[in-house]
Amino acid sequence: MASNLWSQDQFSCPVCLELLKDPVTTACGHSYCMGCIKNYWDQTDHTGVYSCPQCRKTFTPRPDLCRNTMLAEVVEKLKNTGLSPPPAQSYAGPGDVPCDFCTGRKFKALKSCLTCLASYCETHIKPHYEGAAFKRHKLINAIGNLDQKICAEHQKVLEVFCRTDQTCICLLCSQIEHRSHETVSAETQRIVKQKQLGETQTEIQQRIQERLKEIEELKKAVETLKRSACIEIKESEKIFTELIRSIEKIHTEVIELVGANEKAAVNQAEGRMKTLEQEIAELRRRNAELKQLSETEDHIHFLQNFQSLCAPPEAGDLPSVTVNADISFGAVRKAVSELKYHIEDFCKGEIVKKSKTVYEVAVYSLQAPEPRNRAEFLKYSCQLTLDPNTAYRNLNLSEGNRKVTYSRDIQTYACHPERFESCSQVLCREGVSWTRCYWEIEWRGGGAFIGVTYKGISRRGRDRSCRLGYNDKSWSLICSGSSYTALHNNNRTAITAPRSPRIGVYLDFNAGTLSFYGVSDTMTLLHRFQTTFTEPLYPGFGLHSYDSPVTICQLN
Repeated sequence: MASNLWSQDQFSCPVCLELLKDPVTTACGHSYCMGCIKNYWDQTDHTGVYSCPQCRKTFTPRPDLCRNTMLAEVVEKLKNTGLSPPPAQSYAGPGDVPCDFCTGRKFKALKSCLTCLASYCETHIKPHYEGAAFKRHKLINAIGNLDQKICAEHQKVLEVFCRTDQTCICLLCSQIEHRSHETVSAETQRIVKQKQLGETQTEIQQRIQERLKEIEELKKAVETLKRSACIEIKESEKIFTELIRSIEKIHTEVIELVGANEKAAVNQAEGRMKTLEQEIAELRRRNAELKQLSETEDHIHFLQNFQSLCAPPEAGDLPSVTVNADISFGAVRKAVSELKYHIEDFCKGEIVKKSKTVYEVAVYSLQAPEPRNRAEFLKYSCQLTLDPNTAYRNLNLSEGNRKVTYSRDIQTYACHPERFESCSQVLCREGVSWTRCYWEIEWRGGGAFIGVTYKGISRRGRDRSCRLGYNDKSWSLICSGSSYTALHNNNRTAITAPRSPRIGVYLDFNAGTLSFYGVSDTMTLLHRFQTTFTEPLYPGFGLHSYDSPVTICQLN
């Protein structure tokens, strides 16, 4: 019976292939020497991903290992029988490279010869170490698919990389078909790609840390939500106990409302956490593949698999998360308290109106990523035209109401209550709300005001209160010949930046951000306002002098 067990290698460590010492068993059911599995996991501490060497099941965090007492006793009894441990060689299993020279059941190969294009077990590799004829052969750790390491046309080993065609070639190829191309050794190209691989790994690790942080914030928010829901339910119950039987039905509806919203919000958060965990698992899986590729000694294998494995991780797949840390059901408590004083008049329609505030409670809100380059900003471009009914009488509109110029002559505009009477300003027809918008402005000369405003900005008066940025209803960027100034509610922020004749304006209404950029080959952020917008915003412009025209750029 004992010899049967030995033949099946059931008491050998899959790492060192020796009899188990201080055996431990992982959660997936595989057993190892405690020292072997600890050393194996120590090598992956920097990734935070720990896997079983046999089935590749991953564990996070690192599992605590305990000695398998029963297995240790069995191994000790087998030692006492005087049986020898299993041979050092083991048979090739799934995922192993088999020996090409073994007959019948094949042993696991230890080395592959790039000259012979064959793999050898410990027994069959000996001639390569002992025979003089094999001294020039190149041995590497065993790898599969050796036929992919030779040139299909010349039957030579692939050991050169053509940078022109981005492919692995043999020496003969480099002298004939690729003679005029830029070629380097596979090892040299490996060094270049290895650096790119490291950058990708760093990006993946950063993404993992970001998602882990989001999960922690979501967990905290869920706990806060649960505590708040519990408190509010208890408070509601105290109030409801003081009410008469005629409102018991409404009492039940409010309790169910809080419970249902708690469940919906928790399910929402848990679903989000599951999505984040799946992304983390995928990133870790990919990181493990990249690590395995990074550690391979076979340059050709590395280069052939580099393109498919080392593409940068896609960005923006998941929107960023803003966790709602201020979770409260206070609106429900207020509605319930009012029941005490308005029992007869309180009706079902009133409780429905109050319940709307409960449905606004959410553990997190989703925000699409901020644009990172001009191409992404242009996705939100909008069409704007100047409104003649708002234009100061000395402002001349042209080019389809997209250009405004200060004129010495008074324009023949009809009387209109929305016209600026003393400020040389004009607004656009189009209002912006509940969305993202981007537009670009060209300005010349002495300078201009570029901004947005609520429709209720003052149109009369000779003081500065009706100018863009000088009140609490508008925000603006003042562009002058050598500087910029951000202005809101008469609060100024001086900005030092190179002069840019084209200004990009990006408005994210829901996020409460208004950003101004200098547009050239790159987008240079000049200033960002952060606030809460409460009504539609209208782009507007003010002119300093006769030689300072402003034009709304055509982006489509």
